[in-house]
Amino acid sequence: MKHIFITGIGTEVGKTVASAIVTEALQADYFKPIQAGDLENSDTHKVERLVSNSVTKFHPNAFALKTPMSPHAAAEIDQVQIKAEEVKRPTTTNDYLVIEGAGGLLVPINSTQTIADLMQQEDKIIVVSRHYLGSINHTLLTIEALKSRGLTCAGIIFSGEEHPTTESIIEEMAQVPILGRIDQEPYFDENVVREYAEIFREKLKNL
Repeated sequence: MKHIFITGIGTEVGKTVASAIVTEALQADYFKPIQAGDLENSDTHKVERLVSNSVTKFHPNAFALKTPMSPHAAAEIDQVQIKAEEVKRPTTTNDYLVIEGAGGLLVPINSTQTIADLMQQEDKIIVVSRHYLGSINHTLLTIEALKSRGLTCAGIIFSGEEHPTTESIIEEMAQVPILGRIDQEPYFDENVVREYAEIFREKLKNL
């Protein structure tokens, strides 16, 4: 079974839509270890609405926190302590498990651990990048941080409006595969996600 861990270069970069597309493309199971806030409309709920295949299983969060803040702060408010070693991945018979992180790679989950500590060396890690002032730096820093931990960046997915100069320099300097791009669509629903899944499927299966 392959574990695909999806992280972003920050918040609101399109990580959840990318997770839905990857989940649909591979008919993978989906797992969001830590959800902070919006528990009635969580990322798991959003992905579940966007995925239309009948195979995917949606696994409950290891930690579901009430406040929309960094996990370490939300956990303190809820009077719980998150430890990476206590986040148990679901056992599944599916060929793939998609794991969606919270925010970016170095978002703290407690005073000594970050989202990166939820990753494993055998994970295929996909970085979702979206153009904004500073996004080149944030993308390259994310990839460098992965490498410094002995983790594998399996590829980059660009999200949002196309920005060729940003995307080309990231591709040249990062030296990791570009898996494709998710355009700035008017909306995302099951049909749109299914169309993107068809586009991404072969590259994802070759990770």
